[in-house]
Amino acid sequence: MENQTVNQKPPKTWLVESILVTILCCLPFGIVGIVNAAKVESRFYAGDIAGAERASSEAGKWTKIGFFIGIAVILIYIILMVLGVAAGIMAN
Repeated sequence: MENQTVNQKPPKTWLVESILVTILCCLPFGIVGIVNAAKVESRFYAGDIAGAERASSEAGKWTKIGFFIGIAVILIYIILMVLGVAAGIMAN
């Protein structure tokens, strides 16, 4: 097992991306991403390569979901604001 981890690089952790999604986009999904991202290197260096890859995959999945939901919410907010302003102008 030791030789296996020496020759391999740990999978992508997604930690930075998860933190950014948590702060800027979607708190709940970002937190799930952070939790999974924190598991990647510890599992890898413990010799659980498959577990590290699973954690990396889950962290990436939840980070991407949080990012796209955050973008969608921002776009919907902008559309509703524009419609509200347009309705206000039409009322005058």
